[in-house]
Amino acid sequence: MRIPRIYQPMGLEVGLTIALDDDGAAHIGRVLRMGEGESISLFNGDGNDYLCQITAANKKNVSVKVQSKSENASESPLSIHLGQVISRGDRMDFTLQKSVELGVNTITPLFSERCGVKLSGERLEKKIQQWQKIVISACEQSGRSHVPQVRPAMSLETWCAEPSSELKLNLHPRASHGINGLKLNDKKVRLLIGPEGGLSATEIAMTEQYQFTDILLGPRVLRTETAALTAISALQLQFGDL
Repeated sequence: MRIPRIYQPMGLEVGLTIALDDDGAAHIGRVLRMGEGESISLFNGDGNDYLCQITAANKKNVSVKVQSKSENASESPLSIHLGQVISRGDRMDFTLQKSVELGVNTITPLFSERCGVKLSGERLEKKIQQWQKIVISACEQSGRSHVPQVRPAMSLETWCAEPSSELKLNLHPRASHGINGLKLNDKKVRLLIGPEGGLSATEIAMTEQYQFTDILLGPRVLRTETAALTAISALQLQFGDL
């Protein structure tokens, strides 16, 4: 049986006995119905896995003792910062979940002219928190021990204008070359994925102003969530660890 992996946002050290937070305790004690003496793996985002033994468990409270610490080598040598224009419904959730499984390091939700999603204030903050939880869950499932950050949402131009040494890429159906034609020296990419209706002509011109390189993903028009995952996969194949 695969040892369950649980994220715990706290300091972890060998020999330490800790109580899992409410979410972790509910998953281990109520959903999985694990008990004293069984093993689980914890991570807190520092890049390590911590093998633990359950010392006490019920449906509401679970305590574990940290038995050992090991470095997790699942991170790709390629660092990808995904700028994703917010999509409707569960498409954004799906994109974030799968992009984390594929190795994305940072995610910035973006607003553009054709975004189609109106979020602000408390509703937007709650959505960011929900997306961060989806990212954590994807790390638990995929075996990652570094947790990608979901940054505060911002406008497309604000994101494009941020100072960056990353190779800046924008998908464009009329680009002259694909990912195979790229040269990458420092293994860092800033990838822009537009909305369902695509970027406007003004926005495309703006990305060129900020030194984004247009790339092509083939002759077919891809949905926004398909485009993101296809581009990430192709980048990982070319420069990462696929």
